[in-house]
Amino acid sequence: MKSLTKFLLLIVLTTSCYTSTKKDDITNNKTDKSEQKVIIMKDTTPKVTGIGGIFFRSKNPKETREWYGKNLGLAINDYGSPFEFRNANRPSEINYLNWNPFDEKTEYFDPSQKEFMINYRVQNIEGLLKKLKKNGVIIVDSIEEFEYGKFVHIMDLEGNKIELWEPIDSFFTKMGGETTK
Repeated sequence: MKSLTKFLLLIVLTTSCYTSTKKDDITNNKTDKSEQKVIIMKDTTPKVTGIGGIFFRSKNPKETREWYGKNLGLAINDYGSPFEFRNANRPSEINYLNWNPFDEKTEYFDPSQKEFMINYRVQNIEGLLKKLKKNGVIIVDSIEEFEYGKFVHIMDLEGNKIELWEPIDSFFTKMGGETTK
């Protein structure tokens, strides 16, 4: 009987050790994932983090905006259509992308002669600009700051003007208004 009791005690202890180890592993995995999210959220590497805007030349921007609103359901305002999406690293945070047709004679895309310009969302715009200068990239202007973020323009190797934007999305959230979702 003593042998059986010792045997059962050994099984119970072994099982409880195994279970607590499994729980510890699960807890550690959760901690590791949390730490990874924190690392991602604290990342300040100068880089593009997404698309901030899509702009193109149009013969009649107002009619073009209205057409897209009527036929494709875009929420339209005087600046095109703000698209709303969630930040992958901070899901409670709303981020924005702007779509907008510009007048075909706009000089905003200059010196590019292309019919479009893409705006990229970036983090650490100052650090990115240093990296781009070091790599010989043509910088069109200097960083400009607004309530809704910082902007600078560069040229890619094929002559496309690119707008870089370090956004302050909370500005648009506070501003409110209809968005395309």
